[in-house]
Amino acid sequence: MDKFPDVLCGWSWEENKLFELALAVVDERNPDRWEVVAAMVGGKKTAEDVLKHYVILLEDLQFIESGKLDHELGETQLCIQVDCTQSVCWTDDDNNLLVRLDIN
Repeated sequence: MDKFPDVLCGWSWEENKLFELALAVVDERNPDRWEVVAAMVGGKKTAEDVLKHYVILLEDLQFIESGKLDHELGETQLCIQVDCTQSVCWTDDDNNLLVRLDIN
C-alpha cells in the first residue's frame, strides 16, 4: 500500500486511512472538527487541507451516485469490488492507528 497513487491530492494511503477514521470519530458538530481531523492525520496536513480533501470526497461521491461515471475508460481498469450488503467493521488495525495517535 506504500505505492498508493499520489495523484489523489498528494495523500498517502496511510493519510487517507487516518482521514477516513478521523471522519468516523470526530463529531460533525465539533466547531474544531477540521483542526482535530488534521491533527489525527498528522504530517503537514492543515485544517484547510483536510477540508479540501473532504469536499473532493463529497464531489466524487455525488458524481459516482449520479450514475454519470464512464465505465468505458479503457481496456485495463483497476477495480475494487465492495459488498455493500455488509457493514464496515472497525478492525484492530484501525484501532491501533488511533491508539498510536493517542487521541481521547
